[in-house]
Amino acid sequence: MKTLTFVTGLTLALASAGAWAGVEDAMAKAGCMACHAKDKKMIGPAFKEIAAKYKGQDVVATLMQKVRTGGKGNFGPIPMAPNPPDKINDADLKAAVEFILSS
Repeated sequence: MKTLTFVTGLTLALASAGAWAGVEDAMAKAGCMACHAKDKKMIGPAFKEIAAKYKGQDVVATLMQKVRTGGKGNFGPIPMAPNPPDKINDADLKAAVEFILSS
């Protein structure tokens, strides 16, 4: 039984990692990784910092709108440029925000 549980958990983890790889590719293509990283602050905040700030909140739609319109002041003085749908489509943006919040 323990082996089956381990194998099931490992399979789910690998499937999840594969799904996230596509999201990370979309984020890199859209230019997100030029200013952000998972574990460290660059020009913009680390994904872990964003996830910590919004932990437990239902903010996917709110953060998608913030990414679309850009802005400043949430994590410091450097503004984030707007990211229109021709840069990252809605499905990839939603997946990216969910990925960031899971960091």
